[in-house]
Amino acid sequence: MFLTISTTGSAGNPATDLGFLLHKHPEKAQRFSTSHGTAHVFYPEADDWRCTAALLLEIDTLALVRRGKGKGRGGAPDAALAQYVNDRPYAASSLLAVALSGVFSSALRGVCTARPERAATPLPLRVEVPALPARGGPELVRRLFEPLGWSVTADPVPLDTEFPEWGDSRYVRLVLESETLTLAETLRHLYVLLPVLDDAKHYWVSADEVDKLLRAGEGWLPAHPEQKLITSRYLSRRWSLTRQAMERLELVRLAEADDSEVEEIDNAVAEETETEEKPAPLAVQRREAILAALRERGAARVLDLGCGQGELVRELLKDVRFTEIVGVDVSVRALTIASRRLKLDRMGERQAARVKLVQGSLAYTDNRLRGYDAAVLSEVIEHLDLPRLPALEYAVFGHARPRTVLVTTPNVEYNVRWETLPAGHARHGDHRFEWTRDEFRTWARTVAGRHGYDVEFAPVGPDDPEVGPPTQMAVFMIETEKEVKAA
Repeated sequence: MFLTISTTGSAGNPATDLGFLLHKHPEKAQRFSTSHGTAHVFYPEADDWRCTAALLLEIDTLALVRRGKGKGRGGAPDAALAQYVNDRPYAASSLLAVALSGVFSSALRGVCTARPERAATPLPLRVEVPALPARGGPELVRRLFEPLGWSVTADPVPLDTEFPEWGDSRYVRLVLESETLTLAETLRHLYVLLPVLDDAKHYWVSADEVDKLLRAGEGWLPAHPEQKLITSRYLSRRWSLTRQAMERLELVRLAEADDSEVEEIDNAVAEETETEEKPAPLAVQRREAILAALRERGAARVLDLGCGQGELVRELLKDVRFTEIVGVDVSVRALTIASRRLKLDRMGERQAARVKLVQGSLAYTDNRLRGYDAAVLSEVIEHLDLPRLPALEYAVFGHARPRTVLVTTPNVEYNVRWETLPAGHARHGDHRFEWTRDEFRTWARTVAGRHGYDVEFAPVGPDDPEVGPPTQMAVFMIETEKEVKAA
């Protein structure tokens, strides 16, 4: 992954001042560690008349996979291989933008104590990026850079020079030239627009990305004709963050038009947004659906199988109708955290008598789990390899055999509605699979028929008319229990 920035000089202003502006000496080759590899800065040429600084990012592909936490598992058959065989080490992307902001942080802010007048002065600049993903083609590259004062050359890279009939790839060789921009402006343009053209980010996009975008876009983004596209792509198409950024950009535009400060015209906005009702997180909706189902069926003694850090156990303890609660997990660490969060060591005697945390595997029969009113498997089955599901099935439905079993699992069809989830990726790095509604119902009905249960299904979360709910829940009842309930 490679990028060069060049400038020319004159008698009074040597080109090697670029070294001062970048805070990197032209006579040294320097290395900088990043979270995904090593960044190298060196100068292929450096004299009074012409100076070129190069940024080479050497990607550690294994570190990239580890930090990505295995995204892709459960998606397309080649998704696991695609983690290792892809364009990330070669094509400019958010990886290069992050390295650029880290290595040239002072230059990006326009800070240069040695040459302050040069930092604030436009320079004759030439930027070259040999391989740039351009989702939208050369035309989009021009639409993004030309309004900022750049002369743009975006030559498509052929798929294979030996077979021109195959056409062009989605990559371009980019050359930008300008004499009207400062180095800081140049770096800010690249920092924002490289990941925008790639239309992907290698890290989770959170609310602080809005602030990063507005800082880097100061002075040029509010008036850019492609402002909406830039904002949406930079924020990984998260509509809530995009809306927030667009509102703040509009305030900046209005303030500039009125020659005033943003704070002067930003009246009532904060007060209004504070009163807006936010939808409950999906995890909360899931727990509420489980609690409602347990109450409806009169369950008093409940197993939370795969209890994790005890979120559902804590909610069950709040309702005195649940007289005995057992949390089971294979992870001792998770149980330790659950115990600490539940404050078991400080819990009153009567309350403590209602709850117990035990270590155990759901793939093995366990006599301690027999005889309970209900068992909950909330977001558990998708963490098992498919060949191990029959063992869990027998341990729960055949051996423990609670009167009611609640199972929730992601609905993979809904994944297209998640703003930041790439196509073919599972919601969590540890998901071995994610089922469609038909796949889940087929499995549930087979299990119910094999072990003498009946089963009903319920959506959890917003039930999209096209792709269904984000979470699907199956309620298993021993057939005699269903008859009692109906009576």
